Amino acid sequence: MQSVEPLPLFRDVPVSERQNLFLRKLQICCFQFDFGDTLKSVREKEIKRQTLLELVDFIQSGSGKINENCQEEMIRMVSVNIFRSLPPNSHEKEEPYLEPSWPHLQLVYEIVLRYVVSSDTDTKVAKRYIDHSFVLKLLDLFDSEDPREREYLKTILHRIYGKFMVHRPFIRKAINNIFYRFVYETDRHSGIGELLEILGSIINGFALPMKEEHKLFLVRALIPLHKPKAISIYHQQLSYCITQFVEKDYKLADTVIRGLLKYWPVTNCQKEVLFLGELEEVLEATQPAEFQRCMVPLFRQIGRCLTSSHFQVAERALFLWNNEHIVGLIAQNRGVVLPILFDALEKNIQTHWNQAVHGLTVNVRKMFLEMDAELFEECQRQYEEKESRAQEVEEQREMTWKRLADVADKRDDMITA
Repeated sequence: MQSVEPLPLFRDVPVSERQNLFLRKLQICCFQFDFGDTLKSVREKEIKRQTLLELVDFIQSGSGKINENCQEEMIRMVSVNIFRSLPPNSHEKEEPYLEPSWPHLQLVYEIVLRYVVSSDTDTKVAKRYIDHSFVLKLLDLFDSEDPREREYLKTILHRIYGKFMVHRPFIRKAINNIFYRFVYETDRHSGIGELLEILGSIINGFALPMKEEHKLFLVRALIPLHKPKAISIYHQQLSYCITQFVEKDYKLADTVIRGLLKYWPVTNCQKEVLFLGELEEVLEATQPAEFQRCMVPLFRQIGRCLTSSHFQVAERALFLWNNEHIVGLIAQNRGVVLPILFDALEKNIQTHWNQAVHGLTVNVRKMFLEMDAELFEECQRQYEEKESRAQEVEEQREMTWKRLADVADKRDDMITA
């Protein structure tokens, strides 16, 4: 390996020689070092680090516009440093793997960031080097376990999306493909949360009326992200994206609620609590017509949540009645909602083991009674009729078993006689 020697500072050479010096500094930064061994090449590593710092300052200061040749070489140097095979994911470990070469890597990311945001950077020229291939490789790095790296990638990709309008459809499609692979194939990816954060602000900027392509993205990529087991890691960002869609176009509420119901967890209580929280946010932005379209399957599911033996699920479902907008929607449609929920409310009052759930159920029941006493009494009458019929059936069943037992006893007596 060639020895790495320090070069003069930019300020110590005439302006006319700075572009040439810039290229020579880039060459130094293309040298790769083994960070697994902290005692190896200590001096050379430090020279590279200092050189990277100088490049960051040079780009940031705007003291010299970088010519096209320099831009091309700079992106080549960036590619040599950041594009690499990531180590296998250690999802089983508590602690994420931290990239040992971060002292250099961070500065390389800083260079890309300063270049992308610089007002001196002409996108017509820069798009030749920050092209589709570069963007795809950048997206591959989102699977890095190092949260510091993912944070830089998130900022850089977001800035590229903002500055290079020509790349926008491509970036959206590429993120789409990462989600597909994650949901339907690998079930593992470190950067879903960061990608969703970028999408959150992209969705925010969607023009109305919303393009069909964006609605398809919601249905095919975002809603299925409720399926993976690891949802708790990125649920907050996902919930924000979903709610943004409904706030932008309230007609999507029915699609979103039915999507949530489709992926509703059966045995994962923590996930159920997350879904109920998201459901409240979506209902907050839901209009009466959309609410009516999905209220029957929705309240069947809420009824199941109310009687959950896991008290946090039952409690979170009952908290929906603390939301004025949701209570307003329920009140307008009480004739449909109360008959669906009545059995669950009665069951909780009679048998739920948790005191807090019991208390909240009493309050919700009282709310329904005050909304419409006549409807409440009718539901109660039907409930009591059903219970009494069930009691009769149970008594009938017991009598049948008793008769069968008597017959069996007699037969045994005859045999023994």
